[in-house]
Amino acid sequence: MFFKQLATRDASLSYFFGCGGLGKAVAVDVVEGDETWFIHEAAKAQVTLTHVIDTHVHADHVSGGRKLAELTGSAYCLHENARDSVQFDFESLHDEQVIAAGNVLVRVLHTPGHTLDSTCLLVSDKRRSEAPWFALTGDTLFVGAVGRPDLAGREREMAAMLHDSLHTKLLTLPAELEIFPGHQAGSACGAGLSGKPSSTIGFETRWNPALGLPRAEFVELLLGQIPPRPAEMDRIVAINTGQVAAPHEV
Repeated sequence: MFFKQLATRDASLSYFFGCGGLGKAVAVDVVEGDETWFIHEAAKAQVTLTHVIDTHVHADHVSGGRKLAELTGSAYCLHENARDSVQFDFESLHDEQVIAAGNVLVRVLHTPGHTLDSTCLLVSDKRRSEAPWFALTGDTLFVGAVGRPDLAGREREMAAMLHDSLHTKLLTLPAELEIFPGHQAGSACGAGLSGKPSSTIGFETRWNPALGLPRAEFVELLLGQIPPRPAEMDRIVAINTGQVAAPHEV
């Protein structure tokens, strides 16, 4: 299996990984303007991009996922919950679904809280083990922090939902499992993010200040440290949900 992390604009982290032996690849959380990077990387690796996944409808940057999918003929994927807001067609993902890209398997975990459609992705390499090798945690779990709960409104309800997603889905995973989040320090999608672009479940369980708190205290912590809204959030969400044309469509 090959794996690449791309540090891009707005403190975002994107991912490109797959099975070199069988020539299949997946792109995750592509930022608008980076589409050619993924195309070039696929050509260098001699692989076909089969799936482009956004872990949720982003509010801090324009997604390049749909454009990349169009350019490569791959499936553009969001969790099925996004159908409530998105006005274009996409391939729906559901909880516990498994996507195959050659020998690489991607298991979808629905982890609402940052947004209602948030997902995390557990990635395995069958040639190594059926067990997950790492997780892409989107805006659910960061290094040193967790996702903000207020972007959809109902922040108290969403914070409680995020606590449940973390404790029933992610923190039950093996302590040694690597995590790769959707953002690092400088992002508006959470408070207190580290500049380190990866961690493990075990390290975060021990040292992430939010993860050891009971549900009620977790909710109050998040509500007390909500950062300013992302710049141009309304325009960005309108583009990412198809309410207005994307830059490449104008």
